[in-house]
Amino acid sequence: MAAETTRDTEMAPLPQAPTVEEAVAGLSEEERQQVREAKSPRAAVVYEIIRVKGDTELKRPVSALWWSGVAAGISIGLSFLTEAVLAAHLPASESSALIAKLGYAVGFLVVILGHQQLFTENVLTAVLPVISRKSMLWFGRMLRLWGIVLAANIAGCAIFALFLAKMPIVDADTARAMAGVIERLMSNSPYEMFAKGIGAGWLIAALVWILSSTEGADFLMVTLITYLIALFGLTHIVAGTAEVIYGYLVGMVKPEVGLFGFFLPTLAGNVVGGTVLFSVLSYAQVREEIFLGESDR
Repeated sequence: MAAETTRDTEMAPLPQAPTVEEAVAGLSEEERQQVREAKSPRAAVVYEIIRVKGDTELKRPVSALWWSGVAAGISIGLSFLTEAVLAAHLPASESSALIAKLGYAVGFLVVILGHQQLFTENVLTAVLPVISRKSMLWFGRMLRLWGIVLAANIAGCAIFALFLAKMPIVDADTARAMAGVIERLMSNSPYEMFAKGIGAGWLIAALVWILSSTEGADFLMVTLITYLIALFGLTHIVAGTAEVIYGYLVGMVKPEVGLFGFFLPTLAGNVVGGTVLFSVLSYAQVREEIFLGESDR
């Protein structure tokens, strides 16, 4: 008798999981709203958010792009300065260098939270509309945007570096720490600049993707991702340009070394990391969903 009971129990069908409708049936309207708000957007939704933002950026007038880009170039110099100030004034210890690298996030926080035009951000936002449309017209608009923003960022970096080098802003300890930052940057070979630029380009593109899919975590995510760039010793074309121009103004970096040893390989690495890798893979993961949605309409 006991054996039959056990056999009947083993053969009994497992209860079916409740449907979504059944699961939320007992919830109040306020609780259902909380469930809806807690859902993360699909990758295709995030892609569309960034693509629409890219459409807007590609259509902005030159003057708006230029002045926003100049402001970003000036602001990004704060990453260089803050890291050096922290390094100069923290007590000597093994952890001091790790803490000082947090200062690298400051310039990016000002730029990104202030909605200023940064070249490496536009690598992703400007590329997605071009990939989806596959049009030479939009490809030309992308190159226009890149050229204007990059030139404006460099101009802003030059203003910041000139002000820092010619005005009595920093003390001797901070100046020595700034020289140390430049020496570490320029110790990389051109190939290392390129390889580390790929990593930085990927991380900035990932940051743009993350910020488009989350709310209320902008400060934390910008700080974390840009801290990783400094922690890993990766190379960023705009932040590094502020350092290199300052190095040139104080006699540490020769122009040809700055151009061929840092600028060109780092620029190529950032574009490859943000475009060839992240942007293309981002499009690949949502391509079928987008096409399926269009065919259903």
